Amino acid sequence: MTTGTLITVAPTGAESAKTEVPALPVTLDELLLTAKECEALGAAVIHVHIRDDEARPTLDPGRLGATVAALRESTDLIVQLSTGGAVTDPEADRLAVLDAAPDMASCTMGTVNFGDQVFLNRWEFVVELHTRMQERGIVPEYEIFDLGHLSALQRLLGKYGLPHGGHVHVDFVMGVPGGMPGTTATLVAAQQMLRDLPEGTTFSATGIGRTSLPVLLAALSAGGHLRVGMEDTVTYAKGRPVESNMQLVARAVGFAQLAQRPPLNTAEARELLGL
Repeated sequence: MTTGTLITVAPTGAESAKTEVPALPVTLDELLLTAKECEALGAAVIHVHIRDDEARPTLDPGRLGATVAALRESTDLIVQLSTGGAVTDPEADRLAVLDAAPDMASCTMGTVNFGDQVFLNRWEFVVELHTRMQERGIVPEYEIFDLGHLSALQRLLGKYGLPHGGHVHVDFVMGVPGGMPGTTATLVAAQQMLRDLPEGTTFSATGIGRTSLPVLLAALSAGGHLRVGMEDTVTYAKGRPVESNMQLVARAVGFAQLAQRPPLNTAEARELLGL
């Protein structure tokens, strides 16, 4: 069991509308303020989706580049861009996310039903993401929406080699309708499957919606790390909307400290992730 906890904040996502969730950070200024606040509380990684002038999800290359530059100038956070975007984004645009030269980027390990839609991740596309990141010195976070995605990751690493930096880090995204449920039993099963991956592989866990708190507690008890944020839940408790990403990070930090696994600072996080 690791002695510290890597805390990632995912502040925006591509699913919630600003009109329905007014506290959602969608402008660059809002994102930078959120990043600074969450870093001060104990977050070490920021998982970034961006929006356009109408607050719609976008993968605009100029905006992505400006966002990475601004986050680096204003914080010491590890900048992780989403290559998932919205489920309707084409593969070429998702690959072009890497041109913004983030520290990390997500790499989803397979196709999954995503509510009423399909989040498509063809094998050839996954391989292209993985190998481009190797070439460009970008560290992937392998997103696991279902247990079979761990077998796909084992196949990927066996055929195409370790990621840049040599360390394998996965994120279990749990509770998506169509993916694996956000339960302790599922997290234990997923953790057991990590034995088939390279020694030293680490994991974070993300609980979507009402699964956020059960998944957080299960991940901490299993020696895992945490991803929290308004991308994943906009409700702090039943009938109580999230007021800011700070609320969710502060709760994660509090539980990590209670578990005697305090948050890793950004230097410790970079060492863990092979940056």
